Amino acid sequence: MTDRKTAIVTGGARGIGLAIARRLARDGLRVAIADLDLEKAEREAAAIRSEGGEAMAIRADVTDPAGVEAMVRAVVDRWGHLDVLVNNAGIAGRTAPIQDLDVEDWQRVIDVDLTGVFLCCRAAVRAMLPRGSGRIINIASIAGKEGNPTLVPYSAAKAGVIGLTKALGKELAQSGILVNAVAPAVIETEILQQIAPETVQYMLSKIPMGRAGKPEEVAELVSWLASPACSFSTGAVFDLSGGRATY
Repeated sequence: MTDRKTAIVTGGARGIGLAIARRLARDGLRVAIADLDLEKAEREAAAIRSEGGEAMAIRADVTDPAGVEAMVRAVVDRWGHLDVLVNNAGIAGRTAPIQDLDVEDWQRVIDVDLTGVFLCCRAAVRAMLPRGSGRIINIASIAGKEGNPTLVPYSAAKAGVIGLTKALGKELAQSGILVNAVAPAVIETEILQQIAPETVQYMLSKIPMGRAGKPEEVAELVSWLASPACSFSTGAVFDLSGGRATY
């Protein structure tokens, strides 16, 4: 079936990205799990195939422009086209007040969480424009809207992802390519282990539902955003915050 839709999920070997990859595979998409951890990506792609889905693994560093272009090219070479890009790869960075941060602390988060999204979007758009269709879903964060103390680089990077999404959505509005973002609050993933416990507790205390979200809940929203049912939303930011979002 050469007409099956295809997707790339960056950071797809664990956490939110893995939940998204599995969900898109259940939706019938061919899924490329792109991750720095190729061994884990290959295991998860094999697991999807064992359940009747179609998946491949790609080692991808989203901060490397040539590597990102190669990632998209690998999918197009294998499956003929790219229909969906989910920009999920990200890091929390070091939890510390700004006066204790090094420039390297700042730059590493910006490189992965913001510049990486730019590079992946650019490569995907180049592949999608000739077909006149596509879906790009950027995983932002409620931190990008409201900010989290001791996570200044992360909050700034995710605010940048939101701005990028809004601008690119408008830029491509008549191209057939829709660009949207999801802004989760605390989600139960390994990334929480990178954040100081008191900061995690602060973030949880801001959620009116009184709990963290689950990766599968993020995946359900991404599933809709990646589908033909999403046809009149672009440049939008969809909260997934248990009620935390205030605007």
